[in-house]
Amino acid sequence: MLVAAATLNGLRRCPHCSIASPRLYKAWSSQQQTSRTDGGAGLFWAAYLCSSCGSLVSTASERNPISVGGALVAKCFPSAKTAHEDIPDPARKFLQQAFDTIHAPDAAAVMAGSAVDAMLKAHGLVKGSLYSRIDKALEDNLLTKGMADWAHEVRLGSNRPRHSDEDKPHVSPEEAKQSVEFAEALGQFLFVLTARIERGTKAAKEASVFD
Repeated sequence: MLVAAATLNGLRRCPHCSIASPRLYKAWSSQQQTSRTDGGAGLFWAAYLCSSCGSLVSTASERNPISVGGALVAKCFPSAKTAHEDIPDPARKFLQQAFDTIHAPDAAAVMAGSAVDAMLKAHGLVKGSLYSRIDKALEDNLLTKGMADWAHEVRLGSNRPRHSDEDKPHVSPEEAKQSVEFAEALGQFLFVLTARIERGTKAAKEASVFD
């Protein structure tokens, strides 16, 4: 439960830097409910600043956040990253940990690599290094060439066999971001999109029965 007041309370992690129990201070709030022309009820809006990364989180509430006791948040933007339920465990748990550790680049890259590893294993690719199995996934038409090329450009895990790693052992924040984004995209590509298509096909067939 999120409560908007002088601070934003109840947010588990900052949706920008993923630091746990973030301190979010109100930077701005509307003085009244915003007007609408579509007949819907207006909301009180506020913006909160994360003391860790300096990014803003906006909220919408039915009550004024400066009222006594604050106001329950109806909407929060952006929302914290959550691994999609269509991604099977343990890949989903590894991906969630990658989201949660994006503020710690080395850890995020390791978790992203673990998520990709688990996704490939879920499709029967269990032998060889992570990158050799990505090549095998391309050969088996499980991945597109673009996805495979992207995979080889990002840091997945802590043991990528790349000469420059000897001089640059740690993962940069941007590299970690790219690694996590790839793991998320792979999960969408291999599991979420497939499940959505299957559900859509089933719904279309069921609907046609009543035509």
